[in-house]
Amino acid sequence: MIDQTIREGMQYRGMMLSEKERLKLIGFQEALGVDISQAAYPPAHDSEKEILNCLHEKTVKKGYRMRIAGLGRALKKDADLIMDTGVNDIHLHIAINRENVDSGFDLLRQTVHHIRARSEEACIEVNILDLGNIDSGFLRESAQIIINELEIDILTLPDTSGILPPNLLFDKIRMVTELVKDKSTLTGAHCHNDMGMATANTVAGVAAGASVIEVSALGIGERNGIGDLFIVGKNLKEQGYRLNLKTENIETFRNYYEYVDGLCFQKTGIHLLNYNTPFFGNAVNTHVAGTHGMTPFGTGNGEDFFLNVLCGKHLVKKFLEKNSIDFDENRLSEIVSKIKKLSVEKGRSLTRKEVKGLIVGKTE
Repeated sequence: MIDQTIREGMQYRGMMLSEKERLKLIGFQEALGVDISQAAYPPAHDSEKEILNCLHEKTVKKGYRMRIAGLGRALKKDADLIMDTGVNDIHLHIAINRENVDSGFDLLRQTVHHIRARSEEACIEVNILDLGNIDSGFLRESAQIIINELEIDILTLPDTSGILPPNLLFDKIRMVTELVKDKSTLTGAHCHNDMGMATANTVAGVAAGASVIEVSALGIGERNGIGDLFIVGKNLKEQGYRLNLKTENIETFRNYYEYVDGLCFQKTGIHLLNYNTPFFGNAVNTHVAGTHGMTPFGTGNGEDFFLNVLCGKHLVKKFLEKNSIDFDENRLSEIVSKIKKLSVEKGRSLTRKEVKGLIVGKTE
């Protein structure tokens, strides 16, 4: 699992992350079992190269299991900037289309051969842009060249524009994973959230055969972000996929997400961790219909119930018990009827005081 909170985070509303902040982030990532942290983009500026070098040295010194990666274009000079820092995970991106296919692949060949000549230990990932805007025939042709000729370590298929629904993304990734059978190349999924499906698409990509996933804390990233680290990991582990990610370490995950949220708010004025955040937000533990409140989920600050015309006996009972309101269980059906009637009259959910008043015979 590749955590791109740092590199994609630098593209969230132009947010900047200092060396100190990145060190804190990779500490969380290591504690949570992330495999690779994509932590800088050296071609952008000398400072990115310096920070990548620092992060790599820190992880080695501290004996981290997690590896640090740098991202660059499919150019020899970009690859050199990354390798000069001592980092062995070189992530490259290239936009291939029918108009530039020959020149594009010539460039990619030269870069990959250059990396291999310089470092036998290099782990090369190539991102082909853009899965949502490439037809299946050309995708197959391109993947075959990269897999068979270049023998890279990871071929990642990014839905950079974030336009694919899960079924179409599944089909394209499945087609490519069929090509890598009996090959050493792994396939990766990187999904953007422009249509609100990045997390679901990432899971679909794994179901289609991708074995490398690129996600971030709170889905932070370019434009509307990418797949969410925790939600993807939890979903996959509960389906039986083997991951190093420690999704059971909820407290550390919440601390990680709160730290990322704090950085976002400090630098952009926008909170990402809010009431409606999946799993970590309070909304997952708020209920109106009793059947929805039968299975506790998430880390919200306790369950919260709203009694209106749609409530039933099960939910009313839980509300009364939670709010320490004494009631006769034999009169529960009558209490529910009164709650529904008063809710209709007021056109809203009832307060604790109003519910208690119904039981003791006092209403306003």
